[in-house]
Amino acid sequence: MKLTNELIQSRLVAIVRGITREEARIAGAGLVAGGIKFMEVTMNTAGATDMIHDWRLAFDGQAYVGAGTVLNVKMAEEAVSAGAQFLISPNVDLNVISYALERGIDIWPGAMTPTEIAMAFHAGAEVVKLFPMASLGLGYLREIRGPLNHIPFMATGGVTLGNIGQYFEAGACAVGIGSSLLPKEALKAGNRERIAEYAASFVKAAGCPSHFG
Repeated sequence: MKLTNELIQSRLVAIVRGITREEARIAGAGLVAGGIKFMEVTMNTAGATDMIHDWRLAFDGQAYVGAGTVLNVKMAEEAVSAGAQFLISPNVDLNVISYALERGIDIWPGAMTPTEIAMAFHAGAEVVKLFPMASLGLGYLREIRGPLNHIPFMATGGVTLGNIGQYFEAGACAVGIGSSLLPKEALKAGNRERIAEYAASFVKAAGCPSHFG
């Protein structure tokens, strides 16, 4: 199932990195309760495939589960075997894009320059992750949208509750959010309710629909 339209409607991807399997269970429960529809575990997290598998079992029909930081085909294979429904990377790897497309898996590769962005899109990526946005800044997104306004961008990096609206105003169709979406103190305390509150605040700020699928 192609998820690009769902992504553009939902507008948010939660990024989880460097946490334990038990913390991932807590994080996933809180994020889903708060209305997050897309969640990724980065593949450079120890035990990432176990977490993806856990999330698919726990939240199937409630949220889409994917893998981030997919740097090569081997990582892509491992992620898909664990149940990943979409793949995200910080870079453009044509082999990873081809692998995903052959299997009907959505792939949203990361790119920075106009050449990388156009290459990823022409290779078949329906959305390109603009990264690292925290360093590039919103001005870069606005400027790159001029000549490349036919390419949907997911902006990742630097998104907070206070500035998320500016990302959409600058032309992002979706945003990837990591640490600002998942408060460390709530995660360490196992406070699903607090995580859900944070998630719900981002969902509301992004103007996301409440339905799934």
